[in-house]
Amino acid sequence: MKSRIVCSALLLVCLFAAGCAKAPTDAQLASQVQEKFSQDSGLQAKQLSAQAANGVVTLAGTVDNDAQRDAAARYASATPGVKEVVNNLTIAAPTPAPVAQEVPLAPSAEEPKPAPVKKPVVHKKRSTTEMAAAGAGAAAAGTAAAIEDHQPASPAMPPVPATPPPPPPPQKVTIPSGTTLAVRLVDAIDSEKNQPGETFRATLNSPLSADGSVAIPAGYDVEGHLVDVKSAGKFAGQSVVILQLDRIAVGDKSYSITTDQYKREGSSRGKNTAEKVGAGAAIGAIIGGIAGGGKGAGIGAAAGGGLGGGVQAATKGQQIKLPSETVLNFTLQGPLTVIPAGSKNADRPKMDTSSQ
Repeated sequence: MKSRIVCSALLLVCLFAAGCAKAPTDAQLASQVQEKFSQDSGLQAKQLSAQAANGVVTLAGTVDNDAQRDAAARYASATPGVKEVVNNLTIAAPTPAPVAQEVPLAPSAEEPKPAPVKKPVVHKKRSTTEMAAAGAGAAAAGTAAAIEDHQPASPAMPPVPATPPPPPPPQKVTIPSGTTLAVRLVDAIDSEKNQPGETFRATLNSPLSADGSVAIPAGYDVEGHLVDVKSAGKFAGQSVVILQLDRIAVGDKSYSITTDQYKREGSSRGKNTAEKVGAGAAIGAIIGGIAGGGKGAGIGAAAGGGLGGGVQAATKGQQIKLPSETVLNFTLQGPLTVIPAGSKNADRPKMDTSSQ
C-alpha cells in the first residue's frame, strides 16, 4: 500500500514538472539552430541566418550545393520546439575556371640563324649612248625636283567647328496667388452697347514678378470677358459692368489665368422715376377734371403721366463707359506657372493708375 502511494506521488510530481516546463522562445530557437550550423564543418564558414516566429524558422543565406541546403533544413527541423522550417537558402553559382593564355615560345638560343647570302655584284660596262641617256634622265629629274621645290604649298583646310551644345531647357517660375494684375484696355466697354459673354482685349500694364525677378514684363496681350452687363433704362434700373480676365499670351505661349471680378455700377433711378410719374399723373388728373369731367380727367392723367416720364427721361440712369487705354486692376485667384519672357513694349508710356 505504501509503495502504491509513493509511485502515485512520483507520477504526480513528474506530470507537474512536465506541465511547468516552458516552450523555448523564438530567440532561443534561432540561437539553437545557429549553434547547430556552427558545429557542421561544411556550414560553419557560410553566412547563414535563422529567424524564428511562433515556432516557424526561416533560413536565409547561400550554400555551395543541395547537400548543404538539405543538411541545414534537417538541423532546424530537429531542434525541439520548431514547428515548421521555411528554407530560403540559395545555391551559389559555380565560379568559372580562368582561361589560360597562350604564351608564345621564345626562339631557342642554340639554333643558329642562317647567315644571309650575299649576291655577287656584276659591273656591266655601259656604252656611250647609255651614259648620255642616263645623264639626260638625271638632269630631267633634277629639273622636276627644282620645280616641285618652288611650287607653293597647298593651303591647309580650315578646322571644322564643333557643334555647339544645345541650350539648357528654360526654367519655369510660379507667380503666387494674390498678385495684382494691372491691365490697360484695348477695347472700349460701354454698358449701353456691350452684352454679357463678349470678350475684350487688354495689355499688361505692369510687370509680373516671381521670386524677386520679373517673370512677365509689361506689354503682353491679355484677354477677358464680360461676366455681366446691364444698361440703365429710361425710367428705372441701374447700369452694371462686371469683367474678368481669362488668359495672357507671352510670345508663342498662352497661359490660362483665374482672377477676381472687376465690378462698376452706375447710379440708380428707380425710386425717383416712380415719384415723378405719380406726381405728373395726379397733376394731369386735376387739370382734366377742371377742364371737363371724367373724359377730361383721363386726358389730363395721360398728359400728366407723359409729363412725369419726360422729366425722368431727361434724367435717366448713368451709363458706364470704360474707354480704351483705361487701366484696371485684378487679383490672381490661383498661382500662375510660366516661362520667363523678355521685355515687350518697354518704352510704352504709362497712364496714371491712382484713380482706378
